[in-house]
Amino acid sequence: ICRFMLKYLNSHNKSPVLCIGEEQPKNWFTELQVLKGHFDIVRFLVQIDDFRLQELRGHSQQITAMTTFTCENGPTSHTSLITASSDRSLSLWDPDTGNRVQTISDLQSSVKCLLVLERLCVWVSGGEELCVWNTDFQLQCQRQNQSDTGITALIELPKNCVAAAVDKEIVIYRLTVSTDSSMSLAEIHRLSDHQDRVRALINVSDGLFASGSHAGELILWDAIDWNILGYEHILWEESQACSQAEIRLAAPKPSESVHSHILAAVGSGLYVYSIRTKTVVAYKKVAHDSNVLHTMLLSDSELMSCSEDGSVRMWEIQDLPLPGEPASPGFFGMWTFGRSNKQTGLPSKKVADVPPHIRTLELTGDLIGHSGAVQMFASFGENGLLTCSTDHLLILWKNGERQSHLRSLALFQKLEENGGL
Repeated sequence: ICRFMLKYLNSHNKSPVLCIGEEQPKNWFTELQVLKGHFDIVRFLVQIDDFRLQELRGHSQQITAMTTFTCENGPTSHTSLITASSDRSLSLWDPDTGNRVQTISDLQSSVKCLLVLERLCVWVSGGEELCVWNTDFQLQCQRQNQSDTGITALIELPKNCVAAAVDKEIVIYRLTVSTDSSMSLAEIHRLSDHQDRVRALINVSDGLFASGSHAGELILWDAIDWNILGYEHILWEESQACSQAEIRLAAPKPSESVHSHILAAVGSGLYVYSIRTKTVVAYKKVAHDSNVLHTMLLSDSELMSCSEDGSVRMWEIQDLPLPGEPASPGFFGMWTFGRSNKQTGLPSKKVADVPPHIRTLELTGDLIGHSGAVQMFASFGENGLLTCSTDHLLILWKNGERQSHLRSLALFQKLEENGGL
């Protein structure tokens, strides 16, 4: 483990508002450990437990999706890892040994997303087909998808339902278990309210889910009857209109403490959406120098994001606007508010009055270490933050004060065992 003093590199190329310098009192990630071993882009991170990493080898092409699968077996439980690859195969891994336990090859197409239904002890794969598998990797049932794009995202809904993002629509399927334990999938509804391809689909709570489209639409849905509860449309800046920017959404896991916000990233900007007021309550139009690739809500006032520009940034919601970034009309010229504003194609820009509840995002930490685009990150709580990148590296960011304290305790313990110096 090496000591890392945070410095802002190449600051002359950064926005003056985002140059916070070396003094970052709210950034506790002052120590890092570089993990080398990959020879290609690292795109996914999945947390197995609070501290473990394992190297698994077997696929011949890039990983397209991965997830953990924990199935209760009486008083014991065991966590496995499922991966999908462009080599048109699915694999089941034992994280304890690193061995591949099961594999399914020669699929009709690549699997783009995976979803575990732990209550039913099955898992679902989405691509050109929607397939349901049991713990023994046996196919239970499937539905052919008619769209050229295939299924790009899956989430679980109440009453044994699954929502799948298919082009511009969200398709609702119901999984039925018969008395003989056989399973069947039935399409029961289609949500066609997005005007562009659905790029993000997330669970917000047991009764809510959200979707985001390529054009910057954010829709909040009732998870029971699938009614629209909130709608916003984030219009990109002209400079981003021709880029490959996509919307990305983040919300706390249902098992965690209840938060009241959804975090939306469109292009290089970040927008905090209030579930209670159905409005955007904080924003940063240009949060990174390039597209945001992954986000995380840490609490109702703290969040993190990473970008193609190689940075990982910590943010805090503040009541006062930052100097140099007026609240009107620059920001609200990018928005239309309310369900009634929805129309075919992108709405024309309008200047709206600034709502009194609007807040802003303050940059509180900048983690500089990667030389390539940071694909995503995973939090290991007090044990640190793990990031992966196109530079083939993993970096484990740690609380410097805590690590120093742990080393001191270990030293004193060793001295005590050896009877002093």
